[in-house]
Parts: sequence; structure tokens; C-alpha cells
Amino acid sequence: MGKTNHIPVLIVGGGPTGLFLALSLRQLGIDCRVIEKKETRTQHSRSIGIHPPSLELFDRQGLIEPFLEEGILIRKGHAYLNQSRIGSVSFDSLPGRHQYVLSLPQSQTEAILEAACQEMDSSMVCRGVTLTSYETTQDGVRVHMQDTEGTDGDVGGHGAEGSEGASEVTTCDVLVGCDGKSSVVRELTGIEFDGSNYPDTYMMGDFEDTTPFGEDAMITLHQDGLVECFPLTKGRRRWVVKTAQYVDAPTEQELKEIVAHRTGYDLHQAPCTMISSFGVQHFIAETFAKGRVVLAGDAAHVVSPIGGQGMNLGWLDGEALAKALQAFLLTQDERHLQDYSKRQRAVARQAGKRAEWNMRLGRSFKNRWVKQCMLFLFVRTPIQRVLAQLFTMQKLGAWRV
Repeated sequence: MGKTNHIPVLIVGGGPTGLFLALSLRQLGIDCRVIEKKETRTQHSRSIGIHPPSLELFDRQGLIEPFLEEGILIRKGHAYLNQSRIGSVSFDSLPGRHQYVLSLPQSQTEAILEAACQEMDSSMVCRGVTLTSYETTQDGVRVHMQDTEGTDGDVGGHGAEGSEGASEVTTCDVLVGCDGKSSVVRELTGIEFDGSNYPDTYMMGDFEDTTPFGEDAMITLHQDGLVECFPLTKGRRRWVVKTAQYVDAPTEQELKEIVAHRTGYDLHQAPCTMISSFGVQHFIAETFAKGRVVLAGDAAHVVSPIGGQGMNLGWLDGEALAKALQAFLLTQDERHLQDYSKRQRAVARQAGKRAEWNMRLGRSFKNRWVKQCMLFLFVRTPIQRVLAQLFTMQKLGAWRV
């Protein structure tokens, strides 16, 4: 058993939300640690869209430059009905400096955030450490962890002595779960996770870009279902297609045939670096704060990935939670944590409704003229500005410029 250390805030989960929260806390002068059960970062592209509100957060924290250097700036999206071009949605009218969506694979996003953590404090992120249990005490939380690396995962930064699988105990003022949809923190705390699956299913793949779209996005509302594509780094493009049912073992050929049928673009000679299928869910925790245990990111809420809001929503949680934790640590008043929960639950519900609207728009349809009229209004009238703001997560309840 390693010796007991104390840390003001212990964050479980070293993904985008946990890493950003740690950076936000350190900039407020609050000591914290991140424990992550995975020994290495993900190498998969996964979430790719970073919206303007998130870019503003990175800008204020001095983190923006590596994102702009590595990512692609999407300033426009082209809209098609079946294979007929209806128009475009430009992000030039968005407020603020960042009038675009940044495309960057999640693996690169996490690498930038973790590098910033390491530069600030080499012991801030502890990999190969799993939360096993915790109990609340009169003045904090006592946390039990399993160190699969033996000497490298000590949260105190000194190196726990012992063999592989050594245990450690740490105390903290607040325990934060940023450990994803299947959150161990949420499960141990007994917080209900309410929601269900949507009937919608999709396939997606990353291919060499053979389209004329360059750094623009494209969405096709086809009578058989949605197709959308976005530029990626290294000359690639992400394609997402709506499917009639979940495909257990998706293949490049299937996705290529759907894209060709619905859009006319031939991907048959384009190399593929990733192929997957997914269903869509919506879940929200009954509370984001229970005593001194708090949730953020996917541990607190899951929205449809269509529209790319999930990762960005976690960063908005991180900004709000850092301020709430600062107030709590100064006053020891748990109302600050409850206020965070109420605000961010409202924001998550609002984002969930927007995501659901994006998803419904892409479903198959029989009446072509209804969709054509909708698209015409969206891209050919002043409604375009409103649509651009909705697509880029502007004016969510907790967002403050």
C-alpha cells in the first residue's frame, strides 16, 4: 500500500474533458491530478470538430496556437438535396475571432492538451491508474486506486513502491468523474443515468480526399438518408452515412457504394484509414454533483454525435466546473457545486435538442419537395446566419463571451 497523499481536486479520466479541466484549474492556481486507466493515448481519429466557443476557451488559456497549426479551418458547408446543389452555409457571420469549425482528430487534440499539462507539471497526468473505490469523510474524499504500472502511476508524483498491481490511497477535497459514458465514478456514486437509444444508425470512414471540396464541409440530404463529409488533416476526408440498420461488421466497400449512390462521388480508388459503425444515444445524469463528487463530459451527458457537440460540451463543463471548484475550495459551500450541476444540466439538455434536430434532418424521406423547401430556406435566406450559429454551438445557456 502506497502512502496517503492529498490533492485538492482528483480528476478521473484523461480524455479531452479531464485534461482541459486540469489545465483550467491550474490556471486558477488550484492543484489537481488526473488519473487515467489507459497507459497510452488513443490513436484513433474519433471526434474531429472543435467549435468556436471551444476555440475561444483555448484562446483565453493560451492554448490556441498548436490547434491552429495542426488543424483545418472549415469556413463553409455545401448543402445538396440528392445530387442537386442547393447552396452553402458560411460561418463568416459568426461573432468573435474564430469564424470557423476546426477539424482535428481527437488523438491530436488529446496530445496537445496532455503536452500542455506535462509542460505545466510533469506529474499532473498519471496513466495506468484505475479508480477502485472511494468513501467520503468529514472533510473530503478518500480514494482507492489500483496502479497497474507499479512505480509510474503514483498520484503523489513520488512513485509508489511495490510490485505490479500495487494499491494506493489518496485523499482529495473533490473527486471529479470525467471518465466517459461508462463512468466508474458515476456508478460508484449511485447517480442515475437516464436516457435511451435512438433508432438511427450510421457508418463512417476516413478516406484519402478525392473531392473538389478542399477545406469545406458537405452535407447531402438524400431520400435514402444523410451523407456528410468533412476535411481531415493529412489530405483525408471523414465520410458519415445514415444506414437503415446497425451494421455489425462495416466494410469499405459498403460505405463507398452508399456514398457513390447518394452523392455521385467515387471513392473506390481512395485508401481508407478507418471504418466503423455506430448507433446513437441520449443520456443525462440525474445530477452532476452529489456531495463532493462531481461529473463532467460524457460521464454526465451523452448526446447524438451528429453535429459534433459532445466533446465540445465537455469543455464547456470544464470551464464552468473550474470556476465552481474555485468558489467551493474558498468557501467549502457545496451550493457552488449544485449550481454548476443545475446550469450544465440545462446546457446539456439544450445541446441534446440541437443534436436531435440535426439527426432528424438527415433521416430518409419520401417528400422531396418538403426537404427542398427546408434547405432553400436554410441556405438562401437570412435564416442561414441563425443556422450557422446553431451548427457551431453559439448561444448555449452557459456560454459567455
